[in-house]
Amino acid sequence: MSTQQQLMMGAPTLVQTTDAAHSSTFKSILVHIQDDGSVDQRIESALSLARPTSAHLSFVHVTPIQAYVAFDSFGGGFVMKGAMEALDEREAKLRSRIETKLSAEDVSWDYEQITGDITGQIVGRAAFADLLVTARDLHRDELGGAAVQLLGDFLYRCRSPVFLAGDDAVSVDPTGVAVIAWDGSCEAANAIRSCIGMLKLSEKVKVVQVAEDKDQRFPGTKMLEYLSRHGIHAELSVQEPPTGYSDPKTVAAALVSYARRCNAAYMVMGGYSHSRLGEYVFGGVTRTLLKDCPIALVIAH
Repeated sequence: MSTQQQLMMGAPTLVQTTDAAHSSTFKSILVHIQDDGSVDQRIESALSLARPTSAHLSFVHVTPIQAYVAFDSFGGGFVMKGAMEALDEREAKLRSRIETKLSAEDVSWDYEQITGDITGQIVGRAAFADLLVTARDLHRDELGGAAVQLLGDFLYRCRSPVFLAGDDAVSVDPTGVAVIAWDGSCEAANAIRSCIGMLKLSEKVKVVQVAEDKDQRFPGTKMLEYLSRHGIHAELSVQEPPTGYSDPKTVAAALVSYARRCNAAYMVMGGYSHSRLGEYVFGGVTRTLLKDCPIALVIAH
């Protein structure tokens, strides 16, 4: 197989009808809100995703109970009144700012502010959402842990695809070029299937596969046939790792490089094709891109 293997399934479809877009894509989008540096980017991305199909946006801000509670050296817990008042004031300002912005937008939305376990609350609400929009640089003071760990929990437990805005972009254009990162896994197939509606909005869909020495459960030709039956005519490009071997970092770099060359608006990929423990110990493509990626990601497990 050559380094650049191009497979074309039919002629590209560049324009989608409004009826098709409205009937087959995201209609309910959950947006995880935290008072962090990328909250405005997250809101803009959610609005960009919602406008083409008149999707409803549900904004949820979760304050973990541990943000209000301190523990003494004997294991006893007590509520910190000053911390509670400061957090309540900050959250009220954030909510007011977001609601003021949304009131000027022509989209359907609601805002919920709750206290509880962040992962449990978000994953539970995502059960009836077509897409979860969250971020990489979630507020560490509130979360009490690394953002990549929380993202991994979302992705591993959530059955809806997870959207992360690119580090280099303010928002995302759902009608732009879409790149699918294909590795022949069940997770990649799940990601494609859950994002069919979004892919139909794209002006062009490209599929990239980085050559790796591992068995593929599903060949790329079958994947292209599946897309074609949904009216999506995609190209498959097989890339050799730039260093000649396929460790997670070189695979991630090759995916990003290809997406950049395509001027991709976003990249669809499967997440955690290995166990969470295996990804954490050895470092995986998923973990690498969760920590840092210039292009918007839509990931499903």
